[in-house]
Amino acid sequence: MVDAVPPRDPSPENRTTGALIQSAFQHVNGLIRGEIALARTEVEESLRAAAAGVGMLAIALALVLVALNVLAAAIVAGLTEAGLHPGWAALIVGGFFLIAAGVLAMLGKSALDPVNLTPTRTARNLRRDVETLKEATNDTRG
Repeated sequence: MVDAVPPRDPSPENRTTGALIQSAFQHVNGLIRGEIALARTEVEESLRAAAAGVGMLAIALALVLVALNVLAAAIVAGLTEAGLHPGWAALIVGGFFLIAAGVLAMLGKSALDPVNLTPTRTARNLRRDVETLKEATNDTRG
């Protein structure tokens, strides 16, 4: 019994036009699937970054509430005991906590900036792929 040798794929020069077109469509299909997978990954990463930003904002709010309720009275009392007028002591303590909350809110907001959430790698790869396809079609026409 003779083992049958599977036919080899013909070289691109020996393939029919239909086979070449089919191969091109398969490559484009694979490329599109890869780009979609990359976009999905980037969107998931962006959503995780957005969730972290929202978490930071929530923590900032919780810190403001807890700090103002628990520590403000104690610090005001301490400053008053040190000889500062109670009104001035309350103003200083309130200003300190307001500044701390502002810093945390700005950090959370910057994490939610649309520039940080844009799928830049996908856009860059798509531009590169379009240029490659343009060059490939120009080479076959030229």
